[in-house]
Parts: sequence; structure tokens; C-alpha cells
Amino acid sequence: MLRILVIALVVVACLPVVVWLWFEYVANPRVARELRTDPDGERAGKVMLLTLPSGREIPVNYLRQGDRVYAGADGRWWRELVGDGAHVRVFVRGRELAGRARAVVDDPEYTERIFRELRPKAVKGFGTLIEIRLEEGAPRALGAVPGGRTPVPGQDSLTG
Repeated sequence: MLRILVIALVVVACLPVVVWLWFEYVANPRVARELRTDPDGERAGKVMLLTLPSGREIPVNYLRQGDRVYAGADGRWWRELVGDGAHVRVFVRGRELAGRARAVVDDPEYTERIFRELRPKAVKGFGTLIEIRLEEGAPRALGAVPGGRTPVPGQDSLTG
């Protein structure tokens, strides 16, 4: 009986690492490949690729409003963007854009307001909001608004 308990504890202890490895080396590269080969596809209307200052590239759901792009972070990667933030690249609907990203950790009302549109089904209070201010000259419109959502007047909005 003790042997079974020890094996179960080892499996449970290793599970987070196995899940991380699966996303890092199987799921995320597969999604990135799909976004690059089918920039007008259904997934591309919801997911962008974010290249962090470390060079790590991850797919994340996004919301675009004018010169800002928002994403929600559930993992630890957002820590690269604390304080004043950092320079990042995003790949949205077939276009490579650059901007300055910061993790919004000091404004829960702002985070909640953006998350209501970005992640309406997510557990309230879960995740970290990432705000990306696109550099001057970035295209303002990236295509049709997916899901039939209506853009805010005066703003381009792509949601995911």
C-alpha cells in the first residue's frame, strides 16, 4: 500500500512539469505553425504570437483596440514585463508588429474591465493583464472583427 501511495505522490508531483513540457514543445509550436500558415483562419482571429524579451514565442488570446493589444497571462512569463515593461513583437493575422508591453499588476479595475471583453468566461480575478502599446506606424486595422463583435466607435477592435 505504501508503494502505491509513493508512486501516486511522484506522479502528482511530476504532473505540472509534464503539462508544461507538453505545452512548450508540442501544443504551442503546433499553434504557432498554424497561425503562420493560416493567418486568416479561425484561430488567428483569436490568438496571436507574442515574442517576449527573452526571445520566447508563445501563442496567447488577444484583444486589439486601436494602438493597443491586450493579452491575459496565466503562467509565469508575464514577469518579463513588470515595471516599465519591455519591447516585444506580436504576430497578428499575418503581420509582425512591435510595441512596448507591460504587466498590469497595480490596477485591478482596469484589468477587470479589459478581461470582461478579452476573457468573458475566465474565473474573475485569475490571470495577469498584459497591455501592449504598438509602435508608431503599426497598421490600425488588421481585418474583420472575429465572432461578429462590434468594434468600439473610433477604435479598431480584434478580440479573442
